[in-house]
Amino acid sequence: MSVIDPIGDMIARIRNAQERGKSKVSTPASRLRERVLEVLQNEGYIRSFATVQQGSNKAEIEIELKYFDGAPVIREMQRVSKPGRRVYVSVSTLPTVYNGLGISILSTPKGVMSDADARSQNVGGEVLCTVF
Repeated sequence: MSVIDPIGDMIARIRNAQERGKSKVSTPASRLRERVLEVLQNEGYIRSFATVQQGSNKAEIEIELKYFDGAPVIREMQRVSKPGRRVYVSVSTLPTVYNGLGISILSTPKGVMSDADARSQNVGGEVLCTVF
């Protein structure tokens, strides 16, 4: 079965696993998903992730979720740019999430990065999701 929105699928899997209190969740592997997870790990929203080979030519990413005092570190994670409606921003109109307490993850010509990195590198792009 093919997934129309791979980032949205990964966000839903993370959200569902955190609601159930799971420590790990797996998702099909792709380079874009890995780049988004790298940003989440660098910003401290997840512990780690690793690519695991499953059977014949199928790789999955195992994500180790992070909790603080029993509550998930990721309180809210929303998909912004969807397949039916892409959202692009310039560096001057980059959104702030909860007055800078959260992050936006962008796909830019210089790679997938957080909104703070995009501001420092003076580059805009497609807003993939917001995390708080």
